[in-house]
Formats: sequence, C-alpha cells, structure tokens
Amino acid sequence: MTLFLWNILLALAWLALTGVFTPGNLVVGFGLSYVILRFAQRALGPSPYFGKVFHVIRFVLFFLYELIASSLRVAHDVLTPTHYMRPGVIAIPLEIESDGEITLVANLISLTPGTLSLDVSADKRTLYIHAMYIDDEDLDVFRQKIKRFERKVLEVTR
Repeated sequence: MTLFLWNILLALAWLALTGVFTPGNLVVGFGLSYVILRFAQRALGPSPYFGKVFHVIRFVLFFLYELIASSLRVAHDVLTPTHYMRPGVIAIPLEIESDGEITLVANLISLTPGTLSLDVSADKRTLYIHAMYIDDEDLDVFRQKIKRFERKVLEVTR
C-alpha cells in the first residue's frame, strides 16, 4: 500500500512539474512513476504491489468486456420485437468472506446490465441475484459467470 501512495505522489509531482493537469498526463505520470518504483525495488525490497498492478489492469479489462457484452445483449433484447428475457432470482454461494469484498462483487454485478444484487444471507455465504436471462439449462453457466467476478475480485484484493 505504501508503494501505491508513492506512485500517486510521484504522479502528482509529474503533473506539477509539467504544468499540464489532464487525465492523460496523470496516466503518463502514473506509468512513469511505476517504472521508477520498479527500478527502485532493489533498494526498497520486494513488494506484491508490482504484481497487483497487472491484476488490477486485467480486472478492469474483464469488467469492461462484461459490461459491454451485457449492454449489447440487453440492447438487442430491447430493440428486437421478440423478447428473450427469462428473469429469475438465483442464489450464488460465496467464497469471499470480508464485507468489502462482498460489497465490491455485489456492486459490480449490479453495475452490469441485466443483473441486480438483491441480498446477502445473514451468514454472508450466499448472494441473491436477480437476472434477466436465466435459462434452466444454463443455470450452472450463469453461476460460473458470477463466480468469475468473485475470482477476479479475490485476485485484486488478496
């Protein structure tokens, strides 16, 4: 976590030195400061931060893909005369344990069009989801899709 704060501080220093306060320049500064910290790793000692950055990038790309794919599916269903919706509520067993991780998974599911997190069981072992597209034969496929969200969150948070 300390290296992440250093990365942000160096990126902000980059913004101050260049005098260009744009999101693109912030990304450039963040990338340059990441490279600087990577080279300074020998002096600072090993850290899991450098591996986590790639997990976060993969997580963001995964979520953007799921967001676009589900948006297209819902848009197609709305725009075509035949509706393919088969809504239902499904219980997903959870492996994650902390409140933060459960909240993150539930919010990511709710942000994805066509799905909505409804509730978490009292023992925090089951997440209830309302989905627009649940077919009886694809129930396990749907559960695996939600479990991928959970696995990606675990990669980033642990």
